[in-house]
Amino acid sequence: MQFSYLALLCLGVLHAALLLAEGNGDVLELGDADFERRVAEHETLLVEFFAPWCGHCKRLAPEYEAAATRLKGIVPLAKVDCTANSETCEKFGVNGYPTLKIFRNGEEASAYDGLRTADGIVSYMKKQVGPSSVALHSEADLDAFINVFDSSVVGFFSESDNLQLAEFLKASSALRDSYRFAHTTDLGIGQKHGVDKECVLLFRPPHMSSVFEDSVLTFTDSVSASTLRTFLRENIFGLCPHLTSENRDSLRSQDLLAAYYNVDYVRNPKGTNYWRNRVMKVTTQFLSRGLSFAVADRDEFQEELEKEFGQQLSNGGEMPLITIRTRAGHKYIMKEEFTRDGKSLERFLEAYFANSLKRYIKSETVPETNDGPVKVVVADTFNEIVNNPEKDVLVEFYAPWCGHCKNLEPTYTELGEKLSGDSHIVIAKMDATANEIPPNYDVQGFPTIYFVPARQKDQPRRYKGGREVSDFISYLKKEATHPLIITKLRDDL
Repeated sequence: MQFSYLALLCLGVLHAALLLAEGNGDVLELGDADFERRVAEHETLLVEFFAPWCGHCKRLAPEYEAAATRLKGIVPLAKVDCTANSETCEKFGVNGYPTLKIFRNGEEASAYDGLRTADGIVSYMKKQVGPSSVALHSEADLDAFINVFDSSVVGFFSESDNLQLAEFLKASSALRDSYRFAHTTDLGIGQKHGVDKECVLLFRPPHMSSVFEDSVLTFTDSVSASTLRTFLRENIFGLCPHLTSENRDSLRSQDLLAAYYNVDYVRNPKGTNYWRNRVMKVTTQFLSRGLSFAVADRDEFQEELEKEFGQQLSNGGEMPLITIRTRAGHKYIMKEEFTRDGKSLERFLEAYFANSLKRYIKSETVPETNDGPVKVVVADTFNEIVNNPEKDVLVEFYAPWCGHCKNLEPTYTELGEKLSGDSHIVIAKMDATANEIPPNYDVQGFPTIYFVPARQKDQPRRYKGGREVSDFISYLKKEATHPLIITKLRDDL
């Protein structure tokens, strides 16, 4: 009896282990042996190509699994371990991890270009299911399609055997990742929207309706994927769209003013549009000046705003917080409180276009004294210390919590002491978590060290050598503009 019990227990453990090895979640596991056959079984399929050792893949895994569960019965998600199935990964040009691709009926259709969160994957993949353009047969169909939270593109055609309709369907297939499409061959369905001949209309979401812009726009060019893409890019967002995590990259591809406050179109559409209309009343005066505008929910972007603007965001009132981010990475914040008449925003914009606004740079307070062997740099003193044209500078970007940085500190201090008598060189450090890093410095991990030569401040050089004092000295002897002057310390005697 004892033996039988143990045998059953062992078999149960073995069975559980096999299930775990095979993967018992909702993500399909594909490999070289069955990839083509199994992918062809699905009309639409999202495939993640990954490596088990990849940190980004590990972070994506729970989000991907959660999305697969939520999309069960709608569209399947699959994954391929490229370390064990190199033939498949090479075939589809996978050269980084994770890589996500959409397949349709066994053929690669497009790269996945959405957010890598469960919500983002679910939202993006739901748009991939079914026809790229929905056929509308009644006015009720049209109303149901356009009365949603997303913009809608609807083609009105006079007959099904129509060259422009065929082009519209091709365009919808090419652009379905970004836009919602529908079509009809009954012009009467669009009569209340002024449709009396073949046309394509862009319907903006009803909740974004405003007296400052049209809710429906007419596309007038000949229909093609190229012409329609251009029209939608220029018009889809309107004068003052709702900035979200999903459309952030598209909107920030241009210079953008954003008003952050309690934006909630589900529970408080009236209050949301109250402030949006006050923003739009002012910004419509500046539309031709090359700046775009948006409103955003402060809670959704709070972490990002605190990271970029720090204590400047301490006010928690109902008034919108106004910032500008440019494509060049310059940032501005409206310090004056937003006034209901919009005058403070108007003054802020006039100052911005007059180039009289001071750029906002996240910076620690300038140290009262800075006499140590390693000079402390903050964003406000970066130009003064690191970009001093007469000095060679070795600058370490660190994080206070970083163990490697803490281990380096005594060595780096000793280096500073050894070179303290050399007036041509500066050993410096900057807390990269509390100060804005100039865009020409690529700091992805800590510590990151750069050598910035005298009179070549636009050409910082990443230091990749060893981290002993002798390693730094050897490097600087080769790279320094002037011969090093090394001070002998007591331990050297």
